[in-house]
Amino acid sequence: MELRMTTTFPDVSISTERLVLRPFEEADIQAHTEMMNDEMVTAWTSVPHPYTAADSEAWIRRIAPAERTEGRGIVLAVTEFLTQRLVGIVQLKNTDWRTLATEAAYVTAPWARGEGYATESVLAVAQWLFRDQRFERLELRTAADNTASQQVAQKIGSISEGVLRNAWIARTQTEDGGWADIRTDLIVWSLLPEDLEGVSDHMADAGYASFTDWN
Repeated sequence: MELRMTTTFPDVSISTERLVLRPFEEADIQAHTEMMNDEMVTAWTSVPHPYTAADSEAWIRRIAPAERTEGRGIVLAVTEFLTQRLVGIVQLKNTDWRTLATEAAYVTAPWARGEGYATESVLAVAQWLFRDQRFERLELRTAADNTASQQVAQKIGSISEGVLRNAWIARTQTEDGGWADIRTDLIVWSLLPEDLEGVSDHMADAGYASFTDWN
């Protein structure tokens, strides 16, 4: 008997009380370009630098949609519910449909940091992934010195599993204003469905929104 399984995520939007996570749109190009040129994004990701409007157009029109349609994961633009302003990205990638495991990556715009948006959006995606898509494992990998990203992993209840030594190339700013590649370790975190028990209540007590509405 031939086994058939779903190998793409649905074209979905996920809502919390403060945020809407949705596919990227043409109108996001300018805000996305500005966000990806931020120094923290340049330092901790592998995106081109400088990041041009043409890079953003390629991402929004071709690269991001293909992540879903070709079965690798899904890319969601994180926007404020009230203002519709782009405040970040959550991406699921390297998806293994046999083991029902995937990896989360996230970026927050500099103008939106300190609001808990990264934690809120990643947790919302995790809940959707486990409850609606029936996945069994979510993995996060954070550069050794990227404490902000590590705090997100901790706040959503992830467990640190170990270190991949010398596994990533980050970038550091040079005296002349340029950027130089540096090797760094990656901390591996995992989140399982049972790890989410009580996390929502804890987040609500801390003033975060609820994460129950997706369509």
